[in-house]
Amino acid sequence: MIVWVLYDIEKDRARTKAAKACMQAGLYRVQFSCFLGSLTPNAKDTLRLQLEDLIDEEKDKVYIFPMSRDELQQTVLLGQAFDKKIVTDEIRALFF
Repeated sequence: MIVWVLYDIEKDRARTKAAKACMQAGLYRVQFSCFLGSLTPNAKDTLRLQLEDLIDEEKDKVYIFPMSRDELQQTVLLGQAFDKKIVTDEIRALFF
């Protein structure tokens, strides 16, 4: 499934760890605190738990929005927006 992850996290250290968790999950950084990509349901749940452990629930905010491929294709991108083609449901692997 395609997901958007957006957050507003007060502490620098927690915010940095949240960004790393999103990137390790394979999400593409769209803006400083906004990530987009394809995740399996299990990967989405794992990321949710990781982010939940990082935040202060009294101060911070995290949003994880699911989106269908059709909805992504209908999004309007203005200015220096990301390339919609980078977000796919394909499994990508790198071998070294």
